[in-house]
Amino acid sequence: MHKLGRGSRDKVQQFMAITGASEKAALQALKASDWHLEGAFDVFYSQPQIAVANTRHLEELYNRYKDADMIMVEGISQICNDLQVDPQDIVMLVISWHMKASTMCEFTRQEFIGGLQSIGVDSIEKLQAKLPSLRAELKDDQKFHEIYNFAFAWAREKGQKSLALETAIGMWQLLFAERSWPLIDYWCQFLQVRHNKAISRDTWAQLLEFVKTIDPQLTNYDEEGAWPYLIDEFVDYLKENGLA
Repeated sequence: MHKLGRGSRDKVQQFMAITGASEKAALQALKASDWHLEGAFDVFYSQPQIAVANTRHLEELYNRYKDADMIMVEGISQICNDLQVDPQDIVMLVISWHMKASTMCEFTRQEFIGGLQSIGVDSIEKLQAKLPSLRAELKDDQKFHEIYNFAFAWAREKGQKSLALETAIGMWQLLFAERSWPLIDYWCQFLQVRHNKAISRDTWAQLLEFVKTIDPQLTNYDEEGAWPYLIDEFVDYLKENGLA
């Protein structure tokens, strides 16, 4: 890196710190993106993982954490303990998304092994080293969108089409902490005061669109737009209470 200017060296170090990539991989991604950091993240995360996880190690890891025929709450709690992360840490949602887990607090053998292979690790130590890069995926708009949509079905009770209100509120607070949406607390208050019902998939999906396209002052909100009734009600609630 001695041939690089200071600004370029700083970008390489920053890229390596966030993604966990090697210096060589960092240089390749930054050069491919003309030294734009955000573009380099896109380049890096669009590439398939080069490391091939050792299947035998993954089997041993799965057996360490599994209950009878899958990894349950106790096993996931132990994984979090070994990773030194809180079970409520959003990085566990990102990991579950990589595993394509169908239910919160459960990993089947296929989900667990397939997910770690997609991340490119075969040990808890390697997964722990990947945590910064897994968190960084939330900064990618497309991946955030995919993780957000994944979270709806993942957090639902088995057999339910809708998401329990308190669960939805908890997930929104977790997800939008990453996006710093200034209306999140008002949205949660509104739901508890005016709605108090389970959340449909349509409302879940449309709220993200609302957050992405409507400014917090609602200056570009179109009352004639095709927003779900609940979001229209939320806008009325904000105006009635002088919150926007």
